[in-house]
Amino acid sequence: MTKIIAQLCVSLDGCYAGPRDDEPDWFKSTEAAGFFRITRWVTESMAWRDRQHLAGGEHDVHSEVIAESFARPGAYVMGRRMFEGGEHPWGEEPPFRNPVFVVTHRERERLERQGGTSFTFVTDGLESAVAQAREAANGKDVAIAGGGTIVKQALELGLLDELELHIVPVILGHGQRLLDVNLGVKEGIELVVERTIATPEVTHIRYRVEGRAPLVLDDRGGAYPELAEQG
Repeated sequence: MTKIIAQLCVSLDGCYAGPRDDEPDWFKSTEAAGFFRITRWVTESMAWRDRQHLAGGEHDVHSEVIAESFARPGAYVMGRRMFEGGEHPWGEEPPFRNPVFVVTHRERERLERQGGTSFTFVTDGLESAVAQAREAANGKDVAIAGGGTIVKQALELGLLDELELHIVPVILGHGQRLLDVNLGVKEGIELVVERTIATPEVTHIRYRVEGRAPLVLDDRGGAYPELAEQG
């Protein structure tokens, strides 16, 4: 059964990039500095480098996590900003090798690239892009590739079945936080841990997304009368 999945690298304080910056050269932006720190483990893995047609890299548990992330999707969804930042660096053979649906307000002709990647531009919202990707995935999973804003929207809309966070032991202090989602004051999004892989460089945690639920007071006041009296 097709699942809607997402994964993202985050710092210990929940940032997936540095503060948003409209610097034309993204590599010089405040966003890039934080992003490159928390994705260092990715670019050092053999599976990632092989996908980019680069030599070298480490064959370790991180590489296995990356290889798995490439194997699962049959289609992708991403935001316009991520597409525009990657269109030229990805070149004629992007790493996706599957249909990609780009959420945007700007109409554009479908792009066909080498290696099986195509880019379809969806102008009627994230839900429509996910529905189109699901149909194109041929029974495989649909990956919300990012950026963080699109993953956050998918969480808020209840579209995600699974979220995997790669938590890097660094505190950025300032940046774009993934889990700063729009919820009611007495509401939460419940998650269930399905897998944890801990290493000194990064902790990989895969969650099943249970969805929104009210935050209900428990009975500790009844179990501990002294607390109720203090309250």
